[in-house]
Amino acid sequence: MSIKTVRRMAAEILKRGESAIWIDPDRMSDAASALTRDDVRALIMQGVVRARPAKGTSRARGRMHDELRRKGRRKEGSKKGHRKALQKNLWTQHTRAQRELLRQLKPALKPGAYRGVYLKIKGGMFKSRAQLSHYIKDNNLMK
Repeated sequence: MSIKTVRRMAAEILKRGESAIWIDPDRMSDAASALTRDDVRALIMQGVVRARPAKGTSRARGRMHDELRRKGRRKEGSKKGHRKALQKNLWTQHTRAQRELLRQLKPALKPGAYRGVYLKIKGGMFKSRAQLSHYIKDNNLMK
């Protein structure tokens, strides 16, 4: 029988792919003389025909990530939303906080100052509440 047929039968018996079957190159003649499945089973018992060990998944990258996590890297979670959407959320948070501060300061502001500062907040002129209050003090907008 051909070596190809022996390899196919051995693959079926060992429940592995044909490419995972190893036949001893020194005993090819024994393998070629096998006629039945029982003969192939006998060759498997003798060690002439074997299944190569299955290849596993390497943990090298996983160990590298684990090491980085121990060092405190890779902390950020996944960001939900597009970059522009996330920027808009930040803008909204900053703007609301600044408008709230401006609303609290409204009675203490000079007449006509409120609207101008409100529009500057809308335009994104101030990065924070602190910057807004510095602007109000520097420009003498308080009564």
